[in-house]
Amino acid sequence: MTIIGVDPGLKGALGFVSGRKAKAYPMPTLKLTKSKKTIDEQKLREYFVKHKVRHVYIEKVSARPGQGVTSMFNFGTGWGLVRGICVGLQIPYTLITPQAWKKVMCAGMAKGSKDISIIVAKRLWPKINLKPTPRSNESDGMADAVCIAEYGRRELK
Repeated sequence: MTIIGVDPGLKGALGFVSGRKAKAYPMPTLKLTKSKKTIDEQKLREYFVKHKVRHVYIEKVSARPGQGVTSMFNFGTGWGLVRGICVGLQIPYTLITPQAWKKVMCAGMAKGSKDISIIVAKRLWPKINLKPTPRSNESDGMADAVCIAEYGRRELK
C-alpha cells in the first residue's frame, strides 16, 4: 500500500512511497487564463485512486507575514481540497507540521536551506526524479512531499 505526502498549494507536490520505492509529482494544475492556474481536482483524485493509498500526510502550514491575501486563499483552497478528497475516498489523513517531519527526516543537517529535503530525498532514492518538467531545476516542493510520505511510512510502521 502507498503512503502519500502532500506539500499543498499550486506550486506544491505529491510524494508517493510504497515499500522502498518513491515517486514525486508536481501538484496537478489547470490553466484558467494566461496568468492564473487552479488545482486540477479530477487529476488529483485520480492519483489517489490509482496508487491505492493507505494514508495521506498533509503538511500543516500557516500564513507567514508578508504573504498576500489572494495567495493565502488559493493555498488554503488547495489544502482543503486535498482533505476533502481524502474524506470522499475514505482515506485516513494526518496533518503534520514542517517542524515535526523535518526533525525526523532532516535530523543532523543544517537548518534553513530549502535544498535540505532534496539532499535527503536523493540519499534515500538516488534515482528519484524531482524535476517538475525536463527543463526545470529540482523542486524542493517535490522533495518535501516525498520526505513527508517517508515520514508517514515510518510513523505507521
